[in-house]
Amino acid sequence: MISTLRIDGMTCQNCARHVREALQQVPGVEYAEVDLDAGRARVKAGPAPPQLNALVDAVTRAGYTAVPVKEEPGNKSPPGAGWRFNVLFALGVSIPLMAIEYTLHPAMHGWFGWLSFAAVLPVQALCGWRFYRGAWQQLLVRQANMDTLVALGSTAAFALSLYGLLHPGRVHHLYFTEAAMILGLISLGHYLEARVGEKAAGALEHLMRLAPQTALRLTPAGAEQSIPLTSLIHGDRILLRPGDQAPADGRVLEGESAVDESMLTGESAPVDKTPGAKIYTGTVNQDGRLVIEVTGLGEETALARIIEVVRRAQGSRAAIQRIGDRVSSIFVPIVVLIAAATAIAYGIHGHWETGIINAAAVLIVACPCAMGLATPAAIMAGTNAAARNGILVRDGSALEKCGAITAILFDKTGTLTEGRPRVDKFLPIAAPEPEIRALAKALAAPSQHPYSQALAAFLSNTLPAPITAWREERGQGVSAQASGQPLFLGSLKALRDRHIDLSLVPDLPGTLLGLTSGDHLLALISLTDPLKPRAAGVIRRLQHSRLHTYLISGDRDSVVRSIATAAGIPAANVFAEVRPEEKSAIVQRLQAAGERVAFVGDGINDAPALASADLGIAVTRASDVAREAADILLLNAGIDAIPQALAICRATLRTIRQNLFWAFFYNAAAIPLAALGLLPPIACAAAMAISDLFVIGNSLRLLRKR
Repeated sequence: MISTLRIDGMTCQNCARHVREALQQVPGVEYAEVDLDAGRARVKAGPAPPQLNALVDAVTRAGYTAVPVKEEPGNKSPPGAGWRFNVLFALGVSIPLMAIEYTLHPAMHGWFGWLSFAAVLPVQALCGWRFYRGAWQQLLVRQANMDTLVALGSTAAFALSLYGLLHPGRVHHLYFTEAAMILGLISLGHYLEARVGEKAAGALEHLMRLAPQTALRLTPAGAEQSIPLTSLIHGDRILLRPGDQAPADGRVLEGESAVDESMLTGESAPVDKTPGAKIYTGTVNQDGRLVIEVTGLGEETALARIIEVVRRAQGSRAAIQRIGDRVSSIFVPIVVLIAAATAIAYGIHGHWETGIINAAAVLIVACPCAMGLATPAAIMAGTNAAARNGILVRDGSALEKCGAITAILFDKTGTLTEGRPRVDKFLPIAAPEPEIRALAKALAAPSQHPYSQALAAFLSNTLPAPITAWREERGQGVSAQASGQPLFLGSLKALRDRHIDLSLVPDLPGTLLGLTSGDHLLALISLTDPLKPRAAGVIRRLQHSRLHTYLISGDRDSVVRSIATAAGIPAANVFAEVRPEEKSAIVQRLQAAGERVAFVGDGINDAPALASADLGIAVTRASDVAREAADILLLNAGIDAIPQALAICRATLRTIRQNLFWAFFYNAAAIPLAALGLLPPIACAAAMAISDLFVIGNSLRLLRKR
């Protein structure tokens, strides 16, 4: 369920962030989006949706007002629309006044003073209204923000000028032009901030536009019928012609083609699709005619799930952000005290005019907007850069985890290896062989494990034997009953645990599975799963980044060590014949030794280790359980994206630190200069806008990451 609220009192992206965070802290809210220019918030609720009153109260406690409204689709405002009037009006008034003042040098207290007052008064009322309203709403909840500083600074300049106009000779210079220019320049900063900041959300907007709005449905008679996407239902047959985008998730019923899935996976190579293959929303059919059956619509589609992950990541908080939040919470009161002290210090020596103007400059230059934007702008840009490259980062904390990783622990099957094992040898130990093959087929066919699927494919021409009580035992194998006898198909380690005599087992290459009936070994199956072609290169890149690499598997020791050698992982860093529940314990053992561990896996049995690791990375074919447990999800089939994912995350964290340093440095340097009169109010307003744009621009550099 999605609720829409009209939000009043927001003036900048920092305000929008506060509203979004307030809404996301309400129990039952999955995520919230805030459109600053439209003054709207869209809130998506989970299975237990909150009451609208709870959303309104959360916004009110944050210092803003909220009113539930009906959603108006397609009514999104252009970025910065709310500030355009301020910019045009305030600068349209102040620039001509400034030109007259510096060319004609008219007397301040004559006709020019009254002209300036008459021209700037509407600017102060209309353009300053957003700042006054924001400051007042924050004051009602005993808070202060950048609106407080701008309102105080601009009003101080205007009020001092009005006093001087009414009492000629007491104030040497009138600052009406400066008061209007302050509002215009700060509004210009917000306008540019909105325009530039929109680019940081570009990848998400692009993803949301990928699904076409119509579909070509096939009637039972085979006729083609163009219908709106909203009219599709599960089970419909739709036609994809060459060049068409898939309007829904589906399964191929007829035809063969290559499909471009780069928008989901980041892989440029098209993927061949034949009957039975999956089709994902937004992917592009290239050269063949496909008939697909609709299996997923709307929020059920893979594209929708990706969009939701990106939204959550962009709205999440990183721990480093607390630094900026803590400073901002105490910063405004301190700035007000510094401004008051500046005015009083000059006033004591008889220079009240200079003191008030310098105090106004302090208030304006100290606006902490850049500090508030430092983290969310970088997170938004970084997660979008990752999404464009087929990497989903779940939240801001995952970015920080990447920066601390010292070791990467790889699961073997399907991660470093192809995950498509094949049977090299089927060796019956007992007779008759046809019955043994039939039992093996019956045990392997229902399982989704790659080894079971490989065995079932090897025995594709064999009819399965009748069995009962089939059960999959995680990390060990599968068991069943046949003619009153217990059957088991699994690893040699699992067979030893069942006290099966393996003394006569021949030394076969590859991964070995055993088929037993009771205490008797019926057959041995040898499988091989080759290393992925670029796995060794990935390991080298990670090691060049000073990361320790480890390999873990439930497979037998000789097989795991041969894979480790081929990949370039040191023999001392290999863990073989490990049960699923032991993987998590090994992660914890490495952590106890001082390592910050990233675990890379794909199976259900990897979920505990993914959750225990400092950073969990799931590859594309990961099970749903593994995906939920991971911090980072790689959408392409290879592990090539792992170094890239870590690089993007580290670059994002580095950008956050740069942004925070700039925001702190800027304020630390500018406030004393303003207090001493070395920065006039106009320069302070321009400097504040430049500071915001620096933070946004520095964050946008992440979008160039490839």
